[in-house]
Amino acid sequence: MTTKSQSERSTSLRKVVVASTLGTTVEYYDFTLYATTAALVFGPVFFPSAEPIVGVLAGFATFFVGYLARPIGGLLFGHYGDKLGRKNILVITMLMMGIGTFAIGLLPGYDQIGVWAPILLVVIRLVQGLGMGGEYGGGVLMALEYSPKPRQGLFTSIVHVGTPAGVLLPTAFVTILDATLPDGAYEAWAWRIPFLASILLIGVGVYIRMRVTESPEFIAAREQKELTKVPIADIFRNYSGRLVLSILAKMAESGLFNIYYVVAIALVTVELGQERGPILTAILIGVGVEVFTLPFFGWLSDRIGRRKVYVAGAVFQILFAVPFFLMISTGDFVLLTLAMVIAFGVGHGSMYGSQASLFANLYPVQVRYSGLSATQQIGATLGGGLSPLIGSALIAAAGGGWPLVLVYVLVVGLISAISAAGLRQGEASYVEPPAPERVAV
Repeated sequence: MTTKSQSERSTSLRKVVVASTLGTTVEYYDFTLYATTAALVFGPVFFPSAEPIVGVLAGFATFFVGYLARPIGGLLFGHYGDKLGRKNILVITMLMMGIGTFAIGLLPGYDQIGVWAPILLVVIRLVQGLGMGGEYGGGVLMALEYSPKPRQGLFTSIVHVGTPAGVLLPTAFVTILDATLPDGAYEAWAWRIPFLASILLIGVGVYIRMRVTESPEFIAAREQKELTKVPIADIFRNYSGRLVLSILAKMAESGLFNIYYVVAIALVTVELGQERGPILTAILIGVGVEVFTLPFFGWLSDRIGRRKVYVAGAVFQILFAVPFFLMISTGDFVLLTLAMVIAFGVGHGSMYGSQASLFANLYPVQVRYSGLSATQQIGATLGGGLSPLIGSALIAAAGGGWPLVLVYVLVVGLISAISAAGLRQGEASYVEPPAPERVAV
């Protein structure tokens, strides 16, 4: 490879990684902002007649509606991503997510338009869910298919940095607004500001995505006429075993992330009656640490194998479950922060840092978008989509305690650990190539 072509590849990879990371950031900005606001505000704004914990449950139910649409969006956009290419699909999905987030910021509450307020909220969440369903697979695959194979774990984990960044930004936004505005201002109107401000992220993301070129692996498959008519049919016909295992393996990564974030907020603020500032700040620090640990675990997965790192992360979260709940139940800021740093930085970071290269390499290029999207979105729906609803219901059933939530964490963690251990395909360890390429980011 000539110096010029190496330089061009490095430039293209940088653009792709930045564009994909921004897409992930927008996705989780919406995800986190909605989840946080559902826990703190949406009950009285959209469901004012409900009891506080019932209002929280109703808010999480609309949160789950978005998750229900994600598998449909994943299959729909995965199909066209495998047929037509990754790039244009990613522009469409970003617009769907971003415009939906902006629209929530403009949505009148129940006091203004009555029952239409929660109905419109559900419709917006459905549109967002469709867009989010197609976003992840394409964004990760652009980075994966541009990366040197021995470094796919590292570069796809950098794309995943968009997840803690997407948590960090709205959490910081909400924390600052809550700390600086007069009492009641955030609940009354200021909660809309972070939703409206998302338009800035969307504009930058769409601009960068319009400037990247199509995935080289997809172009090669298209030129060699290797594309299939119905990619998802091939997935169910030829790769159903690994699809089921990868969906089950995904559940703990997504589901326990929401336990650490969404359910922990509800437990500390609603059930323990404590101020939201300390728990939000602790989460802020925890996901800030994960920004740095994700690339480490991606790099580690290149060295020792994706599956080994992923399974180790699931086992760690099982072992850490009891200490986590004990620490957050104290309400002590130092212990809250330590719990979140370990949960996000080590537990979630190890699974999420190795996830993309593990799951994407389960499928060949001509069905990869469909396969990865099905894994991601069905697994995320069963895990992350349900965990806030299940967690809040278990807290209510236990009379405000966390023992039943602990059982849920242990069961989901065990299912994912066993399933990931069975994913023999896609297992990759680092092999030094004859002429390693140095690709800068």
